[in-house]
Amino acid sequence: MGLRKSSKKVPVTLIGYARVSRGDEQNTRLQVRALKAAGVTKIFQDKASGGRWQRPELRRMLDQLRPGDVVVVWKLDRLSRSLKDLLHILERIESAKAGFRSLTEAVDTTTAAGRM
Repeated sequence: MGLRKSSKKVPVTLIGYARVSRGDEQNTRLQVRALKAAGVTKIFQDKASGGRWQRPELRRMLDQLRPGDVVVVWKLDRLSRSLKDLLHILERIESAKAGFRSLTEAVDTTTAAGRM
């Protein structure tokens, strides 16, 4: 008898990332509210510059990604202000077989058009 693949779909886990710059009077409240409204259940938050890798919560999030997870940010610049770093982070997400979605820009790698 051969093994049958399960027809059950694994639920997608939406994982949020919110960041504000260090030293500013800002907080992540607006970002967190938008992420929760989008159905995000787990949110990692950093208070650090977007161009630096000294963001412990970003590293923790990337290390915990599982296949099928979707990383959600409010805006791309919350993930990184450097295009080079942004591409590196997106490669890490892809290598974990996870997806990526930005709420305010038309970026969603979970769709065929978004993976182009």
